[in-house]
Amino acid sequence: MSTLFLILFVFSHSLCVLQTQGLNSADEVNDSLTYLWPLPSEFTFGNKTLSVHPQLSLVVGGNGGNSSILRLGFDRYKAIIFKNSHGVSSFDRIRGRRLSYDVTKLKVVVHSDSEDLQLGVDESYTLFVLKKDGQSIVGEATIEANTVYGALRALETFSQLCTFDYGSKSVQVYRAPWYIRDSPRFAYRGLLLDTSRHYLPVDVIKQVIESMSYAKLNVLHWHVIDRESFPLEVPSYPKLWKGSYTKWERYTVEDAIEIVSFAKTRGINVMAEVDVPGHAESWGAGYPNLWPSTSCKEPLDVSKSSTFDVVSGILTDMRKIFPFELFHLGGDEVNTTCWSSTRHVKQWLEQHNMTTKDAYQYFVLKAQEIAISKNWTPVNWEETFNTFPTKLNPKTVVHNWLGPGVCPKAVAKGFRCIFSNQGVWYLDHLDVPWEDAYNAEPLEGIDDVSQQKLVLGGEVCMWGETADTSDVQQTIWPRAAAAAERLWSRREATSARNGNLTALPRLHYFRCLLNRRGVQAAPVTNLIARSPPIWSGSCYDQ
Repeated sequence: MSTLFLILFVFSHSLCVLQTQGLNSADEVNDSLTYLWPLPSEFTFGNKTLSVHPQLSLVVGGNGGNSSILRLGFDRYKAIIFKNSHGVSSFDRIRGRRLSYDVTKLKVVVHSDSEDLQLGVDESYTLFVLKKDGQSIVGEATIEANTVYGALRALETFSQLCTFDYGSKSVQVYRAPWYIRDSPRFAYRGLLLDTSRHYLPVDVIKQVIESMSYAKLNVLHWHVIDRESFPLEVPSYPKLWKGSYTKWERYTVEDAIEIVSFAKTRGINVMAEVDVPGHAESWGAGYPNLWPSTSCKEPLDVSKSSTFDVVSGILTDMRKIFPFELFHLGGDEVNTTCWSSTRHVKQWLEQHNMTTKDAYQYFVLKAQEIAISKNWTPVNWEETFNTFPTKLNPKTVVHNWLGPGVCPKAVAKGFRCIFSNQGVWYLDHLDVPWEDAYNAEPLEGIDDVSQQKLVLGGEVCMWGETADTSDVQQTIWPRAAAAAERLWSRREATSARNGNLTALPRLHYFRCLLNRRGVQAAPVTNLIARSPPIWSGSCYDQ
């Protein structure tokens, strides 16, 4: 891949470099900026305009060229690119006009035939968009990637290069030739979606997954159950379903499998969460014995072996649905007060010479053992690390959320970490502006290179107390895109310096791109996220 890039670079002409000027007005997009989101690692461009054939064809190569994921992806992006284009117009047909196009084929070379999607899968790619004029070594548009998932990321970039011109009624690529070599900065780029506080229909979850692919996010953290509701079917313990809000607000096993499959075709893993021992009151609607008592419904009863039988049964059934290597076991906000005030639990604690803190540790470690026995790597919220760091399984991935400074402590002790500082990346915090989300740095406070590698990446969290189908996308976007560029693009290319001149106009543009694709993304510069525009005006005037 690198050899091809260098050869093309040598033969390139009229190339420009990224400049840093702002958006002058809503009706005048500054062409000196590169309106690709997230910003690629390396790119050059020229000053030519190329037309793209409305019947753009796919040519494949490499061991993975025949992947169904690739072909589905091509068809999906072709529909996006040519949404406004209907081929040769009737007027041109009447005149007998024959149109010629600069780009008629998209060649995609995928070297590996593996479709295994796990943490750290190779998402790198190169993309070249050239005019076939006899001077170029490679004509038209070419994508080269090691895996089909890298090819998907390249298709997204290619789709953003393609713009519908209303004057000519054709799709054009401006500032060609383009030479892009790209790869993500972090392996884990996540979005948490909470379907316990408010139920989200399967189609809405799919819409969120689709929109994630536009920003190159690659992990959906599905916080499917919590104390408020238990909407997921568990065949081993069918009465758990009684914890759903209503019989219409549930997910079957088939629903979950469909969501995982849908996500995979977009290069997105689904990490499920079973939050124990707290956040589990809904479990007792079907199995009251899981509650310590009717007046103490949380945390789960630590004194009964049957409690862990249920945990094991849930994880056994979930392992058949979720192939991703990471599984989230929660462990946050555990108030153990009622354990010590419930007679049989208190007796059990005394018999085992345990404090409630010891019992909390016991429960978390036992749940980890169950998950590891099913070939999962456990992820836990940071309270587990804050409370008993020396006892956690070394495989544990610590998930930060309470504030800054946790990942530096975790990686210093050899743990891997996911960054989700609630002050900047909790999307339900509506007063957090886009620039705070954009300027957040997962590696802040970590200078040692070997420790930096232990930070898997980060995740924005869409907690659902005030978000349902009516407003979930407006709350996610566009602030999730700000974090997505931080997680994908090189740090030096996305520095805080001159962010209002360089990043903000591009984020305005990306928000409008999301809108054109049917994503209900709110204006960027709202005082309170997801609020509507305050008056009439262009999408780009936000």
